[in-house]
Formats: sequence, C-alpha cells, structure tokens
Amino acid sequence: MSDWQSLTVQELKEECRNRGLPTSGKKIELVSRLQESDTISDVINAEMIEDDCSETSKFGIDQIKKLPVSVLAVISILLIGTMGGVVIYGDDLIDWVQGEPDYNLIDFDSTSARGYAQSLVDLGHPEWEGRMSGTIEEHNTADFIKANFTSMGIPSTLEDFDVPMFVIDQNPELSICHAGDIGQTFPAFACGPTDVNAEFINFEHRSDFVLQGYSGSAFIRFVDDVDVVDLGTGNNTADWASAAGAVVLIHMTSETESNTELFKRASENDIGGLIIINERQNCDEIVTGDCVPYFKSVDISAIDNIPIDMGFVMVSKSVGQIIIDNVINQDGRLEFMTYVENAGDATVKVPCGIIQGQTDSLIIIGAHHDTVYMAQGAVDDTSGTATVLEMARQFGLIESLQGAPKHTIYFCTWGGEEEGLFGSTAWVDKHKYNLYENLELYINLDMNHVDAERNSGVTLFGNHNTHVNHIRGISEKFKSEYPELAEVYNIQVRKLDDTEMPNNSDHAPFVYNIDDDISDGKKYGHAAVCYGSGSYEYHTYLDNMDRFNEESLAVSGIIYGSLVYYLAYGE
Repeated sequence: MSDWQSLTVQELKEECRNRGLPTSGKKIELVSRLQESDTISDVINAEMIEDDCSETSKFGIDQIKKLPVSVLAVISILLIGTMGGVVIYGDDLIDWVQGEPDYNLIDFDSTSARGYAQSLVDLGHPEWEGRMSGTIEEHNTADFIKANFTSMGIPSTLEDFDVPMFVIDQNPELSICHAGDIGQTFPAFACGPTDVNAEFINFEHRSDFVLQGYSGSAFIRFVDDVDVVDLGTGNNTADWASAAGAVVLIHMTSETESNTELFKRASENDIGGLIIINERQNCDEIVTGDCVPYFKSVDISAIDNIPIDMGFVMVSKSVGQIIIDNVINQDGRLEFMTYVENAGDATVKVPCGIIQGQTDSLIIIGAHHDTVYMAQGAVDDTSGTATVLEMARQFGLIESLQGAPKHTIYFCTWGGEEEGLFGSTAWVDKHKYNLYENLELYINLDMNHVDAERNSGVTLFGNHNTHVNHIRGISEKFKSEYPELAEVYNIQVRKLDDTEMPNNSDHAPFVYNIDDDISDGKKYGHAAVCYGSGSYEYHTYLDNMDRFNEESLAVSGIIYGSLVYYLAYGE
C-alpha cells in the first residue's frame, strides 16, 4: 500500500482526481480516501478461487466487511461476474449487505429548540403577534435565522423573491349598532356621532373575527345601512345575484366549499363584503360552546380579477349568531371596515445554511418561518423552523469533528408559505436545474409538534422506498434508545406514491416542480415529511407558546437528522 502521508496536499488531490475520487477536504481526509481506494483494489485483485477457508481468504472477507455498503455491492457484482456466479463466502457477504444498516442517532437538544422558538415568536408583530410574509417581521425573522447559521459556523445565503401578496395597513373593524333617539326619528343619522342613546356591539379583532387571505378594503359604515344577506353554505345553488352590493353571510359547515370558490362567487356577483361564520373547525375544543375564527387563504391563480374593495373576514360561531339576531332579524346596522391592499407584490425571504459536501448531491431540510398574520404561530410553523435550526447546529458540530459530508446539506426556511407556498416555489424555480440534477432528498418539517395533552403521535412519510425503509429502521433504533419518548409519542411511518404526496406544504414544489416534462415521463423529487398531532389552535390567535411542547420536536429532529447523517456520513 502506498505511503500517502509523504505526499503534499496538491499531490494527493491529483492522485484522487486520477482515480475519479472527490478532491475536497483536508489532508487526512484525502489520505483516508486513497487508502480506502487501495483496500478496494487489493480485495478485488486478491486470489479468491480457493474453496477452503484459508486465513488469507478469511482476511479478504473481513476487509470487505469494513467497506461501505455501496463499495461492497460493487465488489460482489465483480466477483459474481468473474466466477460464474459463485463467490467464496458468498452467503456471508450477501447477509452482511442485506443486513440492518448500522444507524447512529444524532443528538438533539429540545431546550435549545425551545430557545429558538421563543426568539422567533418574540420577533412577531407588536400588536397582532404574527410574522406575516412580506412584512418587516418576516424579514427580521429571516435575518435572525441567517445570523444563527453564521454563529454555528455554517455559510449561508439570503435570497429575496417578489411574490403576489396582500398588505394589511391597520386593524380591521366590525361592529353592530342599534339606532338611538335621533336615529329612530332621522334614519340618515342613525348610529352617527349625534345619535343619542345609540347602542353598540363591538367585536374584537383576532378573537372574534379575522381577515381572510386576499381580502380587499371595505368601507361600510353604519350610516350606509347596507343589507346583510344570509346565503347558507354559499354553494352554487345559492342566489348570489340577489346579494349584489350587500354583505353576505356564509355558514361554514362540512358542506361548504373552499375560500377560493366563495371569494370567486362573491367577486363575480359584486358582493360588498363577505363574512364566513365558523361552524366547523375547533368547535368546543379551545373555547367551550364556540368555534374560534381562523385564517384561511385564497388561491388567487383561480381568480381572474381579484376585487380590491370587498372585505373578507371569518367570525366565530357566537359572533355569527349575534349578527343574525341583531341585523338580519332586527333593525341593527353593520359597520365593516378592512384596510387591505391586495393587488400588488411583496418581498419574501429565504435564508439557507449550507454545509458543503464532497459532491454536489443535495439534501435539503426545510420549514416555513412565516406565520398567519394574527398569531405567534408557535406550532405552525415556529416548531418546524426551531427544529431546522437545532438540526443545523448539530450538523455544524458534526462537520467540525468529522469533516465534509458526502452530500451537500442545505438548511432552508421559507417565507410565503401561508399564502400559497410562494417562497419555496420561487426558490425551486430559481434552482430547478441544480435540483433536477442533484436532489437526493428534501425533508419538510411543518407542524412536527405534538401537544402534551392532545397526543396522537407523529406521522413520517415519504415517496421513495429506500428513504422510507431507512426511516423505518431509524425509527426502530429510536424506540430502542429512547423508549420513554417512543412510548409517549406513537410513530407511524408510511410510503406514498409520487402523486399521493399532498400539495399543502413546502415539500410540494420539490416533489412536483423540478420537472415540467410530463410527455417523456415526469421526474418527481424525493421528499420526506413529518406531521405531528396538529393543533386545535391552528391558524387562530391562540397558537402561542402556552401549549408549546419542545420535547416532541426531538422525535422528528432525531429520526430525520439521523437519516441525513446516515446518507451523508454512514453509507
């Protein structure tokens, strides 16, 4: 075997290049790479035609077992080809190849992850608490994430993307008035500043009602005395045309269609304002006897002309009933003000920490750092972003001890998710060629959180057999090394077909958008996803740190982190 230690770094790199080996890394890594190459050559050239268990042959098998699985597979193929399908100690060799991989679990500090989460939450809007896409809060969040990559010793990038986005200028207003003494005599002055003894019911933004995605600006005053029309579930059989110029009430039940369909019908029929009553989600779960309003967006690609002067909100079930009792069935008047610009673009941010590997093959770990505008988003998706940051910190330590991984590892967080996966979609589009050529795996962490009290475990799923099999094996290792966590958090692992991967989070562009050519057979990106047990507080003002359970993040953080470690360092 050659004395590689005596060569200079430049000479070592030249020899690596001649052998088709990676040329990156420190001298010790280059020497190790060449020594491994020598071992492979020695094994392949060794005499293996003996049929007895000689010491020399046994040594050959022992050496083979020390090699990476990928190298071993090549050797077995060569041996089979040169010996007519008969390999000395073939059963021994094949059993080792097909045996359980030696997975090593990475560390994960849940306390550190909670610290990241609290810091992210603290960057929210001073009044509404959210980190809405395109706002100063979202931009500060991206800067914070990039700064953390730098403090970990991980090089990073920060990219900007201009995407369709609405801008909220100030608090929306919703209230009811019953005319006082003046208003009953002179209706034109009802509920105005001179209307003595007028009675008002004012609703609280965030807890009683919230804006919906791509609402326009409404300016409906008490004195306008605008009609309020109840159109039931608002499906295509409802008489939308009769409500032109009015404010429409829609009851959101299991039969009600999406925000996009409702918004589209309202815009086509010149509706003055749209109010959805939540009668379907989180009912009795977080507030007894009520259903809390939550944010939902609109797929603006499905609407030709977005109305800029139609307000769009969701109200709680109790507020909806108050409107019915006081306005539709009585003589109350509605005031409905929304201050939203929805016809322009905004800039969203994508920070990425990058651990450069020995090859251009890519593993990307991601989560979205934006939240709905009116909530801390502790679960959705501060939990995922905090997990990505802690995983990055761990891999920064691993790299400092073990050197460059085989794959290049990206840690990215996305703006623009809540309004339409805008950040990840734009990033994938920009880097499409590189992803098409080099993407090994994208891992998405979106609400990978499990509430301590409402615990139905975590679901890990992917669309590639090999990755899913590794996830299963690592999950079993996790159960054996962390029996207490495994007992608390039930782990489900599932394999989905390419076209079964859901389109509801940032993994979707990596699966579906890296290849646009369907005629010649579309190439789907490989992705793995973790969903936790969800949250009744999802997209409501109550998604805050009060119920945050950092312990649960260790499940996906360790299992998916160990998958990345195995792919990048262990194979």
